[in-house]
Amino acid sequence: MAAIFLLWVIAEIAAIWAVASLVGFLATLGLLLAGALLGSWLARREGGKAARAVMDTARAGRSPHQEVTDSMLVGLGGLLIFVPGFVSDVAGLLLLLKPTRSVVRRAWMKRLQRRGPAMRPGFGGPRASSRVIVVDSEVVDEPGGPRDERRDPPQRPVIESE
Repeated sequence: MAAIFLLWVIAEIAAIWAVASLVGFLATLGLLLAGALLGSWLARREGGKAARAVMDTARAGRSPHQEVTDSMLVGLGGLLIFVPGFVSDVAGLLLLLKPTRSVVRRAWMKRLQRRGPAMRPGFGGPRASSRVIVVDSEVVDEPGGPRDERRDPPQRPVIESE
């Protein structure tokens, strides 16, 4: 992970250096500022659309997996926009644009299906069980010892209605 971060920092510095060599220092700062402004406007617009899509899908009674994933990718894109540098700006803008975001979403969902532990049978180890066994409606063993039915009758739940 540290190597990836280091490579990313080196790529950002190289990109800023290359752009500054071509257009100058002040123009490079202007481009970085314009990218941040454009990206923040786009992140706000796409984030609102993604939030409305999640709500509409949930109201319709469907599972909003795709919409939630889109919302997370929009959030990641917005975060990348605010990190200074051209490489992060381009990656953030690609996540904010709907066509490229759908490509990333499909790849992400395939990866989750392939590698996600929740998709494997037996998730959770040997203690995880989906069966519930009810023996009787009374307590079999209490921490204080067995119960004598003649002296201590079982307590019935009280159900109150309004």
